[in-house]
Amino acid sequence: MPEKRKTRFGRIINNRMDKTVVVAVETPRHYTLYQKTINRVVKYKAHDEKNECQPGDMVRIVETRPLSRHKRWRVAEIITRGKVAEIQPKEIADS
Repeated sequence: MPEKRKTRFGRIINNRMDKTVVVAVETPRHYTLYQKTINRVVKYKAHDEKNECQPGDMVRIVETRPLSRHKRWRVAEIITRGKVAEIQPKEIADS
């Protein structure tokens, strides 16, 4: 039987909450009037049971039952680890 749950691929943009990450999913859409491709970005809150996702990681999220008021997705797997600079704004100003 085929899988009925929706899956999305996106990048982690926030992991400050406990067991929750914010995933930005980018979908290209064709704008018919101007004949351009526009990237539509939708943010999903997803459940991360082990708190192992970091900002910049590419992940696959799967639809699940409602886990809280806004969480309806969970992280299925981490595809690639992201490389986010760990430089604070204060360090940039001092240079």
